[in-house]
Amino acid sequence: MTSYALRPVGRVQSTLTDRADAPRQPDEGAPEAWLVFDEAVAPALDGLTPGIDVLLFTWLDRADRDTLAVHPRGDRSRPRTGVFATRAPDRPNPIGLHTVHVLAVEGNRVHVRHLEALDGTPILDVKPLLGPAPER
Repeated sequence: MTSYALRPVGRVQSTLTDRADAPRQPDEGAPEAWLVFDEAVAPALDGLTPGIDVLLFTWLDRADRDTLAVHPRGDRSRPRTGVFATRAPDRPNPIGLHTVHVLAVEGNRVHVRHLEALDGTPILDVKPLLGPAPER
């Protein structure tokens, strides 16, 4: 298979440091966090404004890339399910997908609400969320 190289554009700055303590979904107590972007990509933040929702793509760098099936949410009473049918962080290409609300933009830093990613998680990309905003 062809391989592709991804280059992080920044890192998450969060109070979440231990995977065991992190909420599984943003509506389960995910804290506010900062997205700290490399200075080289700072011009790409132009147009991001407080009050909008964005899709944040991260690289779940502490994930197990050999996992192909899981018991959803770690619940052994649920049948094993292929990771492509779950939101499990452990997967062959551990790309995190997060919908976050922008609270502030300060230089190369973006303050967001409801991010369940761990401190230091690499940021791959940010894209505006199109369509009606999700209920919060």
